[in-house]
Amino acid sequence: MTSSIQTPLALKNHSVVTHSLKRFKKVYIEITNICNLHCNFCPGTYRPLEVMDEDRFKRILMAIRPYTDYVFFHLMGEPLLNPNLGSFFEMSNEAGLKVNITTNGTLLEHAQSSLLKAPAVRQVNISLSSFEANAMTKSLETYLTTVTEFVKRAVENSGIICAIRLWNIDSALLKGSNRLNEQILYFLESHLDLAKGSLPVLSKDRPDVMLKERVYLHLAEKFEWPDLKKTDETHKVFCHGLRDQMGILVDGTVVPCCLDSNGNIPLGNLLDTPIEKILNSERAVALFNGFSRRNAVEPLCQKCGYARRY
Repeated sequence: MTSSIQTPLALKNHSVVTHSLKRFKKVYIEITNICNLHCNFCPGTYRPLEVMDEDRFKRILMAIRPYTDYVFFHLMGEPLLNPNLGSFFEMSNEAGLKVNITTNGTLLEHAQSSLLKAPAVRQVNISLSSFEANAMTKSLETYLTTVTEFVKRAVENSGIICAIRLWNIDSALLKGSNRLNEQILYFLESHLDLAKGSLPVLSKDRPDVMLKERVYLHLAEKFEWPDLKKTDETHKVFCHGLRDQMGILVDGTVVPCCLDSNGNIPLGNLLDTPIEKILNSERAVALFNGFSRRNAVEPLCQKCGYARRY
């Protein structure tokens, strides 16, 4: 079922207009905000640490079901830590929703069975940048072996897409933790049975590279997370928040995107407020309408390094 929400776009000194907010391309669900790592590029969160239970997940799933075909288990935290992962996959499948999951890769061996047998799982994003961004106790070879073994089993035994991420390339302003990138790329070439000579094309000049069927490498520059404490800001920002995507924090709070790590832009809570009312709230409408004019009305959005890419 496709749902349309008639959203008033009336702002002060502007005429009343209506716009149909149709289905979201993605809805992020934070099934836990607890992580087993402390990456130097991640801001973490000051919110209470929680693990979403089955009842809360089901209520959230039923609320967003008419609005999207794809859910992403990602905001803060490491989703593979949630012990209810298998049942979440089953409930998503019953709701007709496909699941994309983003992980640091350290727990793939533990979660492998649940991931590979779940019809709902569409894509697994593996953030290899997390290794060098932490003081790891395991070796790079051990870590990458876990990742590549999962990728090979996913290719052989499922229809899952695997996206290997290195989002640590130096930008004009930021230096990423990327001294090990060359070693990582050679390991991938060797252990994923890639053709010799593949490495020259694996650069930021070609950020999305298909390594083999349903296996991709995504390279991206390091970016700054939005932070209210930053002094650098700009109002000239466009974002897909509330246009193509929205996020739901572990306690049910709706936020515009997956980078609101501390819930600084709470639009309402799905557990006690209908989603249509949340999306038609004054704050949500002002944010959406502002981005339509490439204007960030929220202080957090004005200090978002990622949004400036658009």
